[in-house]
Amino acid sequence: MKTILKLESVSLSYHTKDGEVPALKNVSFEVKSGEFVSVIGPSGCGKTSILSLIAGLIKPDEGRIVFNEKEVKKPDKAIGYMLQRDELFPWRTIEQNVFLPLEISKNKDASRKKEVLSLLDKYGLKDFKRSYPQQLSGGMRQRAALIRTLSTSPDLLLLDEPFSALDYQTRLAVCDDVYSIIKNENKTAVLVTHDISEAIATSDKIIALTKRPSSILDIHVTETDKTLSPLKRREDANFGKTFEILWRELNDEN
Repeated sequence: MKTILKLESVSLSYHTKDGEVPALKNVSFEVKSGEFVSVIGPSGCGKTSILSLIAGLIKPDEGRIVFNEKEVKKPDKAIGYMLQRDELFPWRTIEQNVFLPLEISKNKDASRKKEVLSLLDKYGLKDFKRSYPQQLSGGMRQRAALIRTLSTSPDLLLLDEPFSALDYQTRLAVCDDVYSIIKNENKTAVLVTHDISEAIATSDKIIALTKRPSSILDIHVTETDKTLSPLKRREDANFGKTFEILWRELNDEN
């Protein structure tokens, strides 16, 4: 598989009124086309900062990020970013919400609109296009948020704890939904999560970070059956072994 994303010796500090706060130190990893990669680590270790760097929203102090063989220096429409909460506008219908990125990019032509509407149809929201976000369940809203992210047809999806606002039962179901959509659409994804089980259930590869200033603690290639859904992968014989390794590793680090 072709490498789509590289972080090369990336370091980052934040400037506060109390001085400089190191966030990341010499972080390097690669993501291949079609991979689902998770980033885990202690709270406050800079996981979301990594997504912001990849998205071109902030710049590293040292090192560089390369996406599609070009250095990232500003936001790129080929990179989609899905936030913790769905952030759907309550005064817009679901259809209007998913069209929003097309309006912003001035790319609301008939063919693109048709493709986005086909995603709503394909993933169970056909009958809710004229509904408002408050009329949908949490899981349906997250599906709509993902389709909005997919509306510009990005090559890479950045997922910042997209299930964290959901209750446990809904979280498991929505994780299956989102994973299925990403795989069906042949997208590459980088997920930030605090949940070790979620990382193992979804990922081809897991990047474990140290506490701040974060560096790479380890990179694990998961050995669960990739043909299974995230929920079914939790029953895989290798799931428990991987969980124990990661749990010990992260707790020893803390």
